[in-house]
Amino acid sequence: MRNSFKTLTFPELKAKRDELSRKYMDFRFQMVIGHVDNPLLKRQLRRQIARLNTLIHRHELAEQNAAKASASKLPSASKLPSKA
Repeated sequence: MRNSFKTLTFPELKAKRDELSRKYMDFRFQMVIGHVDNPLLKRQLRRQIARLNTLIHRHELAEQNAAKASASKLPSASKLPSKA
C-alpha cells in the first residue's frame, strides 16, 4: 500500500485523499460510539493521508518549478533591444 500511491495522477491523488479523509472521519465517529473491530486502522488511515499529502505537495512544487523554469526562458523587457 505504501508504494501504490506513487503511480496515481494529481487529480487521482486528491480524490483518494478526500476519500480517505471521509473514511477517517467516519472511523473516528465509530470509535466514539464504540463499534470498532480494528483500532489500529485509525493510525493506518492517518499515515496514508499524510503520504498522499506529501505526494500532492511534491506535485505542486514540481508545477511551480516548471512554471519558474519556463518563465526564466522567456526574454524579459530589460533584455530586449531598445527601439531608439
